[in-house]
Amino acid sequence: MTATLPNGQSSLLTQMTQRLALSDAQFRRICQLIYQRAGIVLADHKRDMVYNRLVRRLRQLGLDDFGRYLAMLEANQNNAEWQAFINSLTTNLTAFFREAHHFPTLAEHAKRRQGEYRVWSAAASTGEEPYSIAITLADTLGTAPGRWKVFASDIDTEVLNKAQSGVYRQDELKTLSQQQLQHYFMRGTGPHSGLVRVRQELANYVDFSPVNLLDKTYNVPGPFDAIFCRNVMIYFDKTTQQDILHRFVPLLKPGGLLFAGHSENFSNLVREFSLRGQTVYALSKDKV
Repeated sequence: MTATLPNGQSSLLTQMTQRLALSDAQFRRICQLIYQRAGIVLADHKRDMVYNRLVRRLRQLGLDDFGRYLAMLEANQNNAEWQAFINSLTTNLTAFFREAHHFPTLAEHAKRRQGEYRVWSAAASTGEEPYSIAITLADTLGTAPGRWKVFASDIDTEVLNKAQSGVYRQDELKTLSQQQLQHYFMRGTGPHSGLVRVRQELANYVDFSPVNLLDKTYNVPGPFDAIFCRNVMIYFDKTTQQDILHRFVPLLKPGGLLFAGHSENFSNLVREFSLRGQTVYALSKDKV
């Protein structure tokens, strides 16, 4: 016996299962829009990724055509859907103490500085990087009020919400020592078994806020002793990279450091920065 669905449910089921058409022109327009809004450069081989991520938004909105979705976006430049569009196409790959060689460098730098040590995590994603910075500074400088502070930002508001919650799977913290786990995290019990939450004593030192690195000015509490901008510049073209680096210059204190990702090279982009270690840069005019 075959059940017959009402017309509305039947059309919805068809929409959920059929592959929607994404034309060349629509893909090119998506690439243009994400570049304009977020500076992200999407190559042709990213087409399947773009389709898979955006088709979820279309289905959530009850749309069955990429053209209608793009028309909706472009009809209102202040449409809240723009943020969802950016969130969908932003890649968030991160981990606690990723590129581990940076953190001893940060610790040694912090020991030599006077006053409140301030760090900006400019692509904070789901929070693993800023919390790794915070753990390093707490281990190095202690937790006396006014000794250090971390400001964390990202263009993707969804990942920032997760970062602010401070909740992670316990197996995501395998790079931490047992002492760090006990000192800075609370283990979940019962239905929350296998999860951990950042202790409030550490979370109080980390502030989160959305920032688009394409903006001409940044609403950030600088100047900073160090800026982490890792594994985000690879998504920008050379001109955008240079513009961002120029905006970083006045936001660093004299002798401040800029930490880059393992596949990023800023040496020949902006003359103010010179390489001081493995993917660590300092203002050329300053001596660290």
